[in-house]
Amino acid sequence: MQMCFTLERLLHPEQKVLVMTAQILLNILRHSIIKMEAINLLILDECHHAVKKHPYSLVMSEFYHTTPKDKRPSVFGMTASPVNLKGVSSQVDCAIKIRNLESKLDSIVCTIKDRKELEKHVPMPSEVVVEYDKAASLWSLHEQIKQMETEVEEAAKSSCRRSKWQFMGARDAGAKEELRQVYGVSERTESDGAANLIQKLRAINYALGELGQWCAYKVAQSFLTALQNDERANYQLDVKFQESYLNKVVSLLQCQLSEGAVSDKDTKVADSESDVAQDGTGADEIEEGELPDSHVVSGGEHVDVIIGAAVADGKVTPKVQSLIKILLKYQQTEDFRAIIFVERVVSALVLPKVFAELPSLSFIECASLIGHNNSHEMRTCQMQDTISKFRDGRVTLLVATSVAEEGLDIRQCNVVIRFDLAKTVLAYIQSRGRARKPGSDYILMVERGNLSHEAFLRNARNSEETLRKEAIERTDLSHLKDISRLISVDSSPGTVYQVESTGAVVSLNSAVGLIHFYCSQLPSDRYSILRPEFIMERHEKPGGPTEYSCKLQLPCNAPFEKLEGPVCSSMRLAQQAVCLAACKKLHEMGAFTDMLLPDKGSGEEREKVDQNDEGDPLPGTARHREFYPEGVADILKGEWILSGRDVCNNSKLLHVYMYAVQCVNFGSSKDPFLTQVSDFAVLFGNKLDAEVLSMSMDLFIARTMTTKASLVLKGLIDITESQLASLKSFHVRLMSIVLDVDVEPSTTPWDPAKAYLFVPVVGDKFVDKSVDPMREIDWDLIEKIINTSAWNNPLQKARPDVYLGTNERTLGGDRREYGFGKLRHGMAFGQKSHPTYGIRGAVAQFDVVKASGLVPTRDAIELPKHADLTNGKLMMADGCMSAEDLVGRIVTAAHSGKRFYVDSVRYDMTAENSFPRKEGYLGPLEYSSYADYYKQKYGVELMYKQQPLIRGRGVSYCKNLLSPRFEHKEEHEGETEETLDKTYYVFLPPELCLVHPLPGSLVRGAQRLPSIMRRVESILLAIQLKDIIKYPVPTSKILEALTAASCQETFCYERAELLGDAYLKWVVSRFLFLRYPQKHEGQLTRMRQQKVSNMVLYQYALSKGLQSYIQADRFAPSRWAAPGVLPVFDEDTKDGESSFFDQEGSLTETERGMDQCGDGFEDDEMEDGELEGDSSSYRVLSSKTLADVVEALIGVYYVEGGKIAANHLMKWIGIQVEFDADEIECTTRPSNVPESILRSINFDSLEGALNIKFNDKGLLVEAITHASRPSSGVSCYQRLEFVGDAVLDHLITRHLFFTYTDLPPGRLTDLRAAAVNNENFARVAVKHNLHVHLRHGSSALEKQIRDFVKEVHDELLKPGFNSFGLSDCKAPKVLGDIVESIAGAIFLDSGRNTGVVWKVFQPLLQPMVTPETLPMHPVRELQERCQQQAEGLEYKASRSGNLATVEVFIDGVQVGIAQNPQKKMAQKLAARNALVALKEKETAEAKEQDDENGKKKKNGNQTFTRQTLNDICLRRNWPMPFYRCVNEGGPAHAKRFTFAVRVNTTDRGWTDECVGEPMPSVKKAKDSAAVLLLELINKLYS
Repeated sequence: MQMCFTLERLLHPEQKVLVMTAQILLNILRHSIIKMEAINLLILDECHHAVKKHPYSLVMSEFYHTTPKDKRPSVFGMTASPVNLKGVSSQVDCAIKIRNLESKLDSIVCTIKDRKELEKHVPMPSEVVVEYDKAASLWSLHEQIKQMETEVEEAAKSSCRRSKWQFMGARDAGAKEELRQVYGVSERTESDGAANLIQKLRAINYALGELGQWCAYKVAQSFLTALQNDERANYQLDVKFQESYLNKVVSLLQCQLSEGAVSDKDTKVADSESDVAQDGTGADEIEEGELPDSHVVSGGEHVDVIIGAAVADGKVTPKVQSLIKILLKYQQTEDFRAIIFVERVVSALVLPKVFAELPSLSFIECASLIGHNNSHEMRTCQMQDTISKFRDGRVTLLVATSVAEEGLDIRQCNVVIRFDLAKTVLAYIQSRGRARKPGSDYILMVERGNLSHEAFLRNARNSEETLRKEAIERTDLSHLKDISRLISVDSSPGTVYQVESTGAVVSLNSAVGLIHFYCSQLPSDRYSILRPEFIMERHEKPGGPTEYSCKLQLPCNAPFEKLEGPVCSSMRLAQQAVCLAACKKLHEMGAFTDMLLPDKGSGEEREKVDQNDEGDPLPGTARHREFYPEGVADILKGEWILSGRDVCNNSKLLHVYMYAVQCVNFGSSKDPFLTQVSDFAVLFGNKLDAEVLSMSMDLFIARTMTTKASLVLKGLIDITESQLASLKSFHVRLMSIVLDVDVEPSTTPWDPAKAYLFVPVVGDKFVDKSVDPMREIDWDLIEKIINTSAWNNPLQKARPDVYLGTNERTLGGDRREYGFGKLRHGMAFGQKSHPTYGIRGAVAQFDVVKASGLVPTRDAIELPKHADLTNGKLMMADGCMSAEDLVGRIVTAAHSGKRFYVDSVRYDMTAENSFPRKEGYLGPLEYSSYADYYKQKYGVELMYKQQPLIRGRGVSYCKNLLSPRFEHKEEHEGETEETLDKTYYVFLPPELCLVHPLPGSLVRGAQRLPSIMRRVESILLAIQLKDIIKYPVPTSKILEALTAASCQETFCYERAELLGDAYLKWVVSRFLFLRYPQKHEGQLTRMRQQKVSNMVLYQYALSKGLQSYIQADRFAPSRWAAPGVLPVFDEDTKDGESSFFDQEGSLTETERGMDQCGDGFEDDEMEDGELEGDSSSYRVLSSKTLADVVEALIGVYYVEGGKIAANHLMKWIGIQVEFDADEIECTTRPSNVPESILRSINFDSLEGALNIKFNDKGLLVEAITHASRPSSGVSCYQRLEFVGDAVLDHLITRHLFFTYTDLPPGRLTDLRAAAVNNENFARVAVKHNLHVHLRHGSSALEKQIRDFVKEVHDELLKPGFNSFGLSDCKAPKVLGDIVESIAGAIFLDSGRNTGVVWKVFQPLLQPMVTPETLPMHPVRELQERCQQQAEGLEYKASRSGNLATVEVFIDGVQVGIAQNPQKKMAQKLAARNALVALKEKETAEAKEQDDENGKKKKNGNQTFTRQTLNDICLRRNWPMPFYRCVNEGGPAHAKRFTFAVRVNTTDRGWTDECVGEPMPSVKKAKDSAAVLLLELINKLYS
């Protein structure tokens, strides 16, 4: 049936030719997926099948002949023989059969006149008849096996609840076959064990008669081993039953075998045979041809002797013997390729085993080829495989059933042997046609003196001739008296039910199969076999014919259970009639779609295909990403920003609102630069919502200091256009330096969508409040800055290093190691590379700078008197400057284009001071003095070598201050506060520095503005969204729901999303459950999937435009657009990377540690939101993010306003969950449970365990009834489980969410997974003895529950053991299900009140999992451990029999292995074993090391300790451990670090600080401290 769904994809107009089986064609016509009119040409291969109820015949009669003549397709049929019977008696008989086929197919028969013509292309094989003797019969054995058959039948009958014949439906082979053929579903039946065994016994008996005792023994043995290796064997009761009988048969055949041989000892039988018999009394050893060494079998004659003996003994039949002789003849034939046709599967399977054991037949490679409609089915892939092996010669002999008669086209095949004669003329002709090679043989094996065999051959040869003659000459049938033998094609359809809209039909022919298919598609597990049951009633009328009516009973989860059918003339008709009525009823109730296929619950839409044809990821998944425009709140719109351009009209005033940016510092820092920052205000065109002012944001400006920033309204101000022009000019100049974007105020574009300006305010914070805000603006500064001529020098604008070509990307290579790039750069400029280039520091030869005229030519400046210099004046690159004024300014280094804040002027240092060595560097001096350094490295001859040097600090890039950058990142964990203040100072000769027009404190203050405004922009968006939704909720919460974790901010939507996800699932489940009382659990689950899947939520989000409100990327100032200053996207921006300073002059540090402003980490992977190139107004969002935000919003509204708020939001989004109260009343009908059942249940103990009294006991009965229980008016628990699963998930998630408010989202997800899972619920069921009340009808399930209960009791005995989802025994799903269904029943019984459910379940679920007791899943723990240590981890799974084996490899070495019937479980156990092994190994290694070092023993291995400590902090909800470096010393090649660590415990405050030992690396030093802290924690908390 699956084919139908794939076909839908195929039926595109461009598909011109479709190839399929007849049955699939019939299905898609019946379900109206294709219409007959749509077909132009119908080609039927092997069209002789178009008789009786074959699909060909039904396609023609049900669809072709009912289609108007002008719309029918042309039909082209092909066959080897139009008559498919034992043969034809006469020319007339032949003519009638041909005529019937012609009218059925609406075609004419034609064939080739002259056979010779055909011979040229298709050679005919020569026919050989080989006779063999009749086999001696082994009566006693046959009888014993027959005896067993009857025993089994008796046993089966007595165990069967009703007599076999009443069970027509279940046992009706026809219906079952039809189900398999029509819909490709094989029914699983438990009680078929007996039938199955009878089949096996019959097969053994057949082999005994046809092939001999030895083969029969082999067959029996293979049945037995197959049974023992059967995967499903564990769950089948009848396995033991079958095994006992098969064991008997094996021993019966076996002992006969040895006795027979021994008793013949005195007769002249070849010794070899009797030796075999004596040596080989063991079961497997008596195999033909396995001879003791003394008798080496040479050629054929010995085999003849041995086989002869075996034949005499009845071990092998003469038929098999003559087959072996035939094969031996072909020993010398090269390229021998043969097919042996046998009648029964048994023969096909056992003959290859026989050949394999005969040494003289070793030239043959043999295989079986059988169809797939029997117990030994051969899968299509295996068939294809065997055929391809045969084609290329890896297999030279195929033993095949009739499967291979048709259509197997193997050119090389040169022998066809009919081991069993064909049944029909057709088979005779067809199997002959398999011999394709010229000069082939067609060998027919015939029993000597068997008249029927001879007659068949005669008949077959004659019939073939008659058929050819008839096809050519055509007998005239007009004189025929008995017309009844000619079929007339009936174009009026029989009784059918047709769906108007689609044209799909179900007829009497197809109704039974469709009902079976419907039942097989109902939700079920392996314990319950759902199928329709039919009960026949006979109606005998005296004198009249006997009539029948049929009662249909459907499984308990179908929409109706019983249906009475009409009275009909035969049993078959009665069954078809009731099924047709049922199909009609099911369609009317909505259980069938309009295509008359079982409704999968996909609602109106067809199910969407998983990936579109190109294989792109689907909408709704994390891999599906798209570009979306970045949203800007409407309140920021303002046309006013466009004025003040060319001609300024000063009479026109503009009204703008001024908001001061207020910053309050928390924490302290010794760094003066952090506190010396200018203040700013922001001008907006509109008044902002008051909520913006109330929200402050934390800016993480330094490791020891944060700043709370907020906006304060200063008032409405009026400005003239010329004032606006100045403000805009200042804003652009400032932001272009801060954001490093080179723009000119006169030409930069302004966008009215985002209109605000930054203005400097007068430094004194305590200006009288009543002052006119206009006066707070620092107009002097503005004028000074916008009017300076310095802006004409490109080195003073943004990106001077790009201008000079000294930025890293231009130089090529890594930003820290410029060596090669520099040389390459040198060559590009055509300069000779300098011999002593250092590898640090970028190079632009100074003469290039000079030549470009950026620095005034120094020769022109008169050398001032020496005295002036000491006078506090300095010679700068662009003129004189007073030293006092210089401090606090920014200078640009003319040789490199880097910028520095001036920290101080060092009068004690001049350019002649010796250049400092790198720390730990003991080689020859690279540069003798600063002057020498600049000369060698930059080619600059300093002129004022006596001038004092300037001490400067790099101006860093603008940072993202919204992410807590300084927390626990390995590389800067815990340096002490002294180390924090390691600032890199650079010493610069003043004559190489240009003084920058912007003051340092102004730039530092302005570097905070992008972060502040980004947050303000996102708050404004959140407020805007809140206003659209129209429900009062704190904006900060909405902002949280809109912020993804990838922003790396202090809040994100993940916690809310978890809650919203559970609530959404619950509300939708409740709605569907109450709204569709007819639908079964499978349909409900699929409908829910369709309502809450990520793909649907993603579409809702798009329709509401949520993509513009979401914050999904880590804020990167370099990609942020300030008004008038748009980001440049070229290959050399990378935000947040190293700071802007140059490590040239003397660095007080050689290692590049963290400077105050350096942000040393940045992911390179594209997270959500990141976008390289293009423009910042777009960003990438994965569609999963959009779906998550919808869930997070539901969660936030639920937290803030309960159900009402959440439902309001869902309604706004478009998720329909509301319905009228009166609609519901009709659905909650009191269930009518028969008295007998109510009496059989112990309600007191069940209700006692739950501690609640039910009003409607029927609900409780339904909740504990499994589908395997024969239905008696009680539905099974599946629907209740559907609603209960959702209610428990919601209640437990809600409980965890509100209990652990500060748990990180990842841990919360783990907690939920551990609390809401089947394993956990199953344990609850066992603990409270709910399992004893389960009503089911499967003993396999019974056994599994028993095993599990025992396991759980053992677990409870282990001290301190908790198994939140991690135990080793897999719980039967049924147990978890009844816990859920009971929750569903309580929900309905209490009048749909979730409070009651929680009241009952909270005590039942105790002890609930907590962060402390939550174990980590071994698979996850192992994965995280391997990631930390950068080891490659892989799992290899294999299966043998019913055991899965999983091996764990780390870096290619196997470290763990486990076996379990379930693969998931095996993986878990293997991971656990691997972890144990690793920990043991580590402990041993650590111990060894300690013994060597003679140090005091540490517990465990260091690699693991920091992680262990982090885990403990996670579990106990403590902040992460705080490490600090206590000491760091020693020469560079043998540095030692000592670290101390402490933890702030929530209950006892800070622990004592534990100081580790000096270690060669920071990681090891931290580990050493962590070990001590762990010991301390153990003492405190044990």
